[in-house]
Amino acid sequence: MGLPCVFVRLTSCNLRCSYCDTEYAFYEGNEMTADEIIDVVRSYQCKLIEVTGGEPLLQEGVYALMDRLCNEGYEVLLETGGSLDISKVDSRVRRIMDLKCPSSKMVNKNCWGNIDYLTPEDEVKFVIGTREDYEWSKEIIGKYSLDEKCPVSMSVVFGELKPVQLAEWILQDRLNLRLNLQMHKYIWPLEMRGV
Repeated sequence: MGLPCVFVRLTSCNLRCSYCDTEYAFYEGNEMTADEIIDVVRSYQCKLIEVTGGEPLLQEGVYALMDRLCNEGYEVLLETGGSLDISKVDSRVRRIMDLKCPSSKMVNKNCWGNIDYLTPEDEVKFVIGTREDYEWSKEIIGKYSLDEKCPVSMSVVFGELKPVQLAEWILQDRLNLRLNLQMHKYIWPLEMRGV
C-alpha cells in the first residue's frame, strides 16, 4: 500500500456487492488487445501492476496477459472477488482475494476451495461494513487459520464504517492483520477515476 501502481481494470463482474464503488466496471471500458494493454502499461514506467475489475478472472485472456506482464519483469497483483477459481493464476502473480462479508449480500458466492490455493505471497481481504461483518471475518480467519497461510487485511466500506472504529476493534482483539484504507478516496475527489 502506498506505492505507485498501474491499475489494469477489466470490464464485467459476476457479483453485485451492496457497497460496490466501481459499478462502471460492469459495462464500461474499451476493447483492447494484450499488446495494446502492455503498451499503455509501459508508458507509465512503473513496475508494479494490479489487474482488477469488476472481476478480472471472468475474461479468459487475463491469464495470458498476467503471464506476459510477469515475463516482462513486472510485479503483478491480481485483485479478485473470490467467487471464481484462482488455481490457474500464474504462481508469480500475487493474488489478493476478497472473502465477501454478510453486508455485501454476496457471502454465498465465496469460493471456499480457493483457500487451499493460497500461498504466503497472497493476501485475503475482508471489506467491513458492520460489526456483524467484523465478527464473521474473525470467525472465518480462525476457522481456516488464514493469518497463518498469508497476510490478511480488513478495510472499511467507505462512508459506512469509520476507519477508527475498525482500528479499535482490531487492536482490542489483537488480530494479526493489516488495516487497509483506500487511500485514493482520502487524497482525490471520490468521483475521480484513474488515480
